[in-house]
Amino acid sequence: MTWLVTGGAGYIGAHVAGALGAAGAPVVILDDLSTGDPRRIPAGVPLLVGDAGDPATIRDVLHRHRITGVMHLAGSKSVPESFERPQWYHRQNVTVVETVLAAMAEAGVPCLVFSSSAAVYGRPASHSVAEDTPARPLNPYGHSKLDAERAVANSPGVSWIALRYFNAVGAAADHLGDRGTTNLLPRVFHAVRTGEPLTVAGTDLSTADGTAVRDYVHVADIAAAHVAAASAVGSQRRARVYNAGTGTGHSVLDVIDAVERVTGAAVPWIAGPPRAGDPASVIADVTRIGAELGWKARHILDDAVRSAWRCSSAGSP
Repeated sequence: MTWLVTGGAGYIGAHVAGALGAAGAPVVILDDLSTGDPRRIPAGVPLLVGDAGDPATIRDVLHRHRITGVMHLAGSKSVPESFERPQWYHRQNVTVVETVLAAMAEAGVPCLVFSSSAAVYGRPASHSVAEDTPARPLNPYGHSKLDAERAVANSPGVSWIALRYFNAVGAAADHLGDRGTTNLLPRVFHAVRTGEPLTVAGTDLSTADGTAVRDYVHVADIAAAHVAAASAVGSQRRARVYNAGTGTGHSVLDVIDAVERVTGAAVPWIAGPPRAGDPASVIADVTRIGAELGWKARHILDDAVRSAWRCSSAGSP
């Protein structure tokens, strides 16, 4: 199969493209480079600069490169920004998916792996969330991902898998690092380097140490999940959602401890108020993906922190 990776010059997309190529699959990347960087793209992989939400562009790519499967990772993912631009998020994360699906139907492309998010779960009643946990998003970003999943599920003739990512961290190589500044690790690293205290959002939550607990999964493991999903959708008809996480939760203070172990430096921090609508704890139940795709995360938190610190120190592009 020849795979089109939309958003393949982005942080997760470039890892996915590299993992597919390493598994022997021909890959083509479509990215508008609004957040992607061509320096992340594996050698020899074609980069087409364009918008996956433009009907003419996506139709041309599918036909011209004889694409047989799409890995759709293009989209927007900032929760705060989604509150400021909800219509834009609907366009980026729902309308674009609908455009891709229409082009796939026209071109006869039968397979799709869709990048979704644990944000669809919102504030679950249980700390551990399985794929059949009721989806109740708390923000426009989460709503857009859930609406996109529904669009995928309502596409006849498509063999599909949606991967609900938990908190992607780390990097498989220095040039593949995450350049974002809003996630927890970049903010902790900033505190280490500058001495400016990190503000921990909530220290009296209903968790063991009072700080928010999340499932941090190494991005290389997420890429491996895509390879497993590619094999599954190509071998038989699929219509399935899977959590892509580790099944283990770490609190904010756990992450700070890991950074101190890796860097050998103290992390200054102060307590701040919890963020409105944030759940205390969200951890993936990964039973389904392990049983059906044979996938499990291989890296621990310190692996991810070590690789992220190395990228940050090296000035990853």
